[in-house]
Amino acid sequence: MRIFDHVGVPTEMKQPDEMWVEATRVWVTDPARNPHRIEYLRFEPGSPVTGPVRDMPHMAFRVDRLEPEIEGAEILLGPFNATDELRVVFVLRDGAVFEFMEHSGGGHWFRQRAASGTAQES
Repeated sequence: MRIFDHVGVPTEMKQPDEMWVEATRVWVTDPARNPHRIEYLRFEPGSPVTGPVRDMPHMAFRVDRLEPEIEGAEILLGPFNATDELRVVFVLRDGAVFEFMEHSGGGHWFRQRAASGTAQES
């Protein structure tokens, strides 16, 4: 299974309802709340994320397993656990950045973070 989830767009402008991702030191918005399924990413100066993941937009897909998506691709970041129930990897294919997301639980990761109390809003 591969299901479109969102388009990630780097920005330097603070966005409404940003949420903090400690692993990558980035503020992100919930694409489910955007009518065009856009996730804005605002990286902090100390973020370990560099290169295409930080500088280019990306297409994100929900998948059953990350491993098949990694085959034949240049891994840019990860795989890593964004939350307890979400494992992600960023890869470069044909000059474009893709994010693949493997959920181990149901639901959407923003709601899961908010419910668990691990989310920080800006």
